[in-house]
Amino acid sequence: MNAIVELRQYTLHPGARDTLVDLFEREFVTGQEAAGIAVGGRFRDLDDPDRFVWLRSFPDMAARARALRAFYGGPVWQAHRDRANATMIDSDDVLLLRGPGFAAPATTGPVVATICHPQDLTAFTDHFEQHLRPTLTAAGTPAQAVHLTEHAENTFPALPVRTGENVLLWFTAGQAPRLPDLSLQLTSAPRQLRLEPVRGLRP
Repeated sequence: MNAIVELRQYTLHPGARDTLVDLFEREFVTGQEAAGIAVGGRFRDLDDPDRFVWLRSFPDMAARARALRAFYGGPVWQAHRDRANATMIDSDDVLLLRGPGFAAPATTGPVVATICHPQDLTAFTDHFEQHLRPTLTAAGTPAQAVHLTEHAENTFPALPVRTGENVLLWFTAGQAPRLPDLSLQLTSAPRQLRLEPVRGLRP
């Protein structure tokens, strides 16, 4: 599946993450799915207790616009938005991507999202496939769910997305993989997010 994917990284008020996670799992997963949104993985950032990371996907940009209008104009968001917004300092750190989406399997523990900003996205994608992906596989940390920046115009401008940058990212299971020197290919050092999957509502 080559879908339109949002990787959303929220900075929350101290101590508010579990409040948002419980609300998200109770109301926003089924609410978004009813509007035609495929909700992917939801994660607690293991290195920052005030960060919540999640993914959602759409068949194409037109479907994204329709689904987001339906959800944010619909009863679920209207009923719970004030409580959700009260947990957030910033919800605008959003990468618009193209790829398969990602939800950690039930048997998987922590995962790592590796985010690279290539100087040349096409050249780095070739380098990744020819050299970096085999290296990761040989090291026992194979790349999963590779995504690339989608540069289409934002079809739902009420929710900003990051623009003017190129990204290639992927997920791995377990500990963060050791990467070779990529300084000649990237504009900055790779960022690795260590993430704990959310497994539904707390008992």
